[in-house]
Amino acid sequence: MKKTDLLIGLFIGIASALLGSSLFLAFFTQYNLFKDFDAIRAEEILGKVITLGAVLNIIVFFILLKKNKELMARGVVLATIILAIATLFL
Repeated sequence: MKKTDLLIGLFIGIASALLGSSLFLAFFTQYNLFKDFDAIRAEEILGKVITLGAVLNIIVFFILLKKNKELMARGVVLATIILAIATLFL
């Protein structure tokens, strides 16, 4: 069991959630995740945006399972749990 695979999965999960959030904002709103971060936070929709971006983790999770990378898939689940806890405080 490699602990580095878990950390790689954690990084992949957070990166895919960031990518998903950015794509959601680009396609469905006039905001940009990095330029308009303060405006998104002021309108109190940051938690919702992160949650919608984390939906991309489902796809990544199943891709990793199909390639027999169970520890990386666990890292993606861990990243999703961390993001869910973070959205409670945002």
